[in-house]
Formats: sequence, C-alpha cells, structure tokens
Amino acid sequence: MARGGQALARVAVVVRAGAAPLWWAGLTAAGAGALLPGLTGRRIGLLAGAALFLVTAAAVALARRGRHTRLATDATRAARADFLQDRAVTLRAWRRAHRWWLLGAFTAAVASSFALPGAGGLWLAGAGAGLWLKALWIGHRERTEDRLWWVRADLLGRGPAGKPVTAYRTTGIAAGDAAPGGARRR
Repeated sequence: MARGGQALARVAVVVRAGAAPLWWAGLTAAGAGALLPGLTGRRIGLLAGAALFLVTAAAVALARRGRHTRLATDATRAARADFLQDRAVTLRAWRRAHRWWLLGAFTAAVASSFALPGAGGLWLAGAGAGLWLKALWIGHRERTEDRLWWVRADLLGRGPAGKPVTAYRTTGIAAGDAAPGGARRR
C-alpha cells in the first residue's frame, strides 16, 4: 500500500464468513443422511446429531473469546493510510481459501450418515451456528465499546485470533460497509 498503509479486514466479517457455508452444508448433509437408515437407525442418529449440534455450537461460540478480548484491549487506532477491505472481498477471500476444507467436511458428514444418520451434518451445522453466535458477540462488544475491530488481511492465515495477529486495529462505528457483528449495513 502507498505511504505505509495496510489492508484491514473486519474481525466479525472473517468470523462470520464460515457460518453460512457450514450451516447450509451441514443441513444439506443432515437431510441427505436422514434418508439413509444407517447402522444405528434414524432416530438415534438424529438425536446424537442434535446433541452434537448443541455442544459444537456452544464450543465454537465460546472458543478463543479471551484471545479476542486481549487483542481488542491492545488495539491501536487504524492509520489514515490503511485500506479498509469491503465485506464482500473479505467473504470471497475466506471462502476461496477454505473451499476444499468445506467440501471435505461436507463429504465426511454425508459419509458418516452410514453409521449415524444425520449426525455429521448436524455437527457441521452446529459449527456454523457457533460462528454466527461468536460474530454476534463480537458485534455486541463493538457496539458497547463504540469501535470496530479490524485485523491486517495479510495475517489471516490462521484466523483473526491466530498466533501471527498481535493486536487489532480500531475505527469508529461508522467505518466500512459492514454493521457491528459483520452483517450488511442497511
């Protein structure tokens, strides 16, 4: 970037980027899996899947909250020369980088239906729901603190709370094209 500016991506948008693909892939896999009788039967498979859904959603929503909070506490104000990445660009980049993981997870969820019908798909949907809940939590924190959390786009290889990220950058609540929590602005 010119004059030392860097590309910044919204933390909530990066977290939320995986929610919809995981949710829809999980529901599709669960639906396809529910058509198979499986080794344990549909009822046991779907009940196990419902339990997996709840546990996974809670675990994903609560994971790394402390790290997000520490990074936000150490955050610095974004520089005038920094480039704020659009929501659509961030979503597209994340989904392109993870498309093979998503396809592999979908395939594994459908294949697991031969043992527990629908359980793998509901587990995958639970991961998507957990990411969505985490994005809502981040949005609530952003509104409470009246500042948006941004992360350098070149450090996103391991996620917005990965080891390469040492601190977030912040802007005012009106910056960028995404609302607090990563949703589209209306």
